[in-house]
Amino acid sequence: MPPRLNIFRSRRPAVCALRASQQGQPSLCLRLAPQKSITTDEKPPPETLPEAEKGAPGPNQQQLPHVSEEAASMSKITGEGGPEIEEQGTPVDEVLKRNKGSQEKAPQVMKEPIQPPSGTRSFSTSTRPRQEAMISFEDSGLQTAGHKFELPALPLAANMHLKYRYAPIVKQVTNLLMRDGKLSVAQRNMAMILNHLRTASPPSVNPDRPLIPGSPPASHLPLNPILYLTLAIDSVAPLLRLRAQKGMAGGGAALQMPVPLALRQRRRVAVTWILDSASKKPGRGSGRGGFAQKVAEEVIAIVEGRSGVWDRRGGIHKLAVSARANLNVRRR
Repeated sequence: MPPRLNIFRSRRPAVCALRASQQGQPSLCLRLAPQKSITTDEKPPPETLPEAEKGAPGPNQQQLPHVSEEAASMSKITGEGGPEIEEQGTPVDEVLKRNKGSQEKAPQVMKEPIQPPSGTRSFSTSTRPRQEAMISFEDSGLQTAGHKFELPALPLAANMHLKYRYAPIVKQVTNLLMRDGKLSVAQRNMAMILNHLRTASPPSVNPDRPLIPGSPPASHLPLNPILYLTLAIDSVAPLLRLRAQKGMAGGGAALQMPVPLALRQRRRVAVTWILDSASKKPGRGSGRGGFAQKVAEEVIAIVEGRSGVWDRRGGIHKLAVSARANLNVRRR
């Protein structure tokens, strides 16, 4: 049985009947017809515009005058003098003029009269001429032209280099703070440590554990955080270290020999102790400035004599003093 639907049967063409509108409108064919372009000759002549008066300002030139210029023109019409901005006074001056008792208790600056401005424009609101604040290169006595300041004397000092722009103690502590070669992180922690020392309250020095001789008063330490850090490190830095000398006691037995340390070596040992003690402190929360704060608090504890680094230094010195007798022992 053949199917009822024949898919191969051709479709009939659709016929669109265009009907005209009932209210006299043109049909769709007329509305879609292309419009005729009008040439220049067929355009109607433009309307004649009135000519502008000679010397009249344009539409963008009618701007409001300046406050001082407007006041000057008003004073010219009324016949009064120009506005003296400096002589108008403030409400404080008006109160002082009405009350004689306040005039006696007023500061000396308020009692002195204001000097009138010197210049051709009495209504000018400009400040003091800038020529007074300008640097005169002719009067400054500069020997090198083209430079605002004098050039440094040659040869340069050893510390006048970009490599040595920081204090030696700051650079050494920064290098000991650095982990995995991240110098920028160590510099940021060093800046946080110095800022904490600067903003902290002045420490109270323990007389049983004094700082090195020649140190300033404790109240002056926050004013110079680098000196603050230097005093704390040098005060707990050991003077000696113990070195095991093999074969000194005979039969391969080693003896402890005291060895003096240089300044940089002493500071390195002290900073290592401070960082070790600070790392054992409990944290106070998350954040990248937590370790720097603990190191700064350990430095303050050293100055106040509360840190355990003092006991560590004392133990090393006791062992080194007792080991002085081993210096006279000859190798067997």
